[in-house]
Amino acid sequence: MIFNKKKSLFCALDTKDLSLAVSLVNTVKGHIDGIKIGLEAYYSIGIEGYRQLEEIGIPIFLDLKLHDIPNTVHSAIKALLPLKPAILNIHASGGEKMMKSAVEAISDSSGHKPLLIGVTVLTSLDSDDLIKIGVNGDSNDQALRLAELAKNSGLDGVVCSPFEAASIKEICGNDFITIVPGIRPKGSDANDQKRFMTPHQAINNGADIIVIGRPITASEDPLKAVIGIREDMNI
Repeated sequence: MIFNKKKSLFCALDTKDLSLAVSLVNTVKGHIDGIKIGLEAYYSIGIEGYRQLEEIGIPIFLDLKLHDIPNTVHSAIKALLPLKPAILNIHASGGEKMMKSAVEAISDSSGHKPLLIGVTVLTSLDSDDLIKIGVNGDSNDQALRLAELAKNSGLDGVVCSPFEAASIKEICGNDFITIVPGIRPKGSDANDQKRFMTPHQAINNGADIIVIGRPITASEDPLKAVIGIREDMNI
């Protein structure tokens, strides 16, 4: 599926309930640009469930965050290509060889070629968390370092927090895609996000694609929630 790579809204379907996911997507599909299927949803609904969501006719960001040795990631990408996701992602911290191997898997395909995105620093982590796992410097520095490595490895863009998007654009160019989770509309709970902005703030700070889950999926009126988010994006 083709979508606008700028100022796009993807709804994160972090659910185990396929019927609920299908119903939700059908409700909001006219106001979103795509859906994100993460680990919880993919492991729960499987390929059959994925196919049902695909039949709705909306771009899918398959958010599996692959991270392994280069050969394994290469093979995993090959196995996922028949699902025809619009976007696939891998952990940029897997290193240059791993990322180039993933790029090669897509380049060698004679069929569908999804966008390949590198995950920088999870938005649930802050600088204190990074220090505990042996990463010196703050979360912003680490995200920029990994984004530049992803760019040089041939990836199409990165997942980053809204706080790094503008700086990543400066380093990697305006065409390098920034996908930004950690978005919370005004008045919604932060949940497990430590580094977040409103939709309007994120777009203004360089986000191309914003990803929002619980403020939509847990809302009593998901359609109203989506319309409100879209209005905030376009202020």
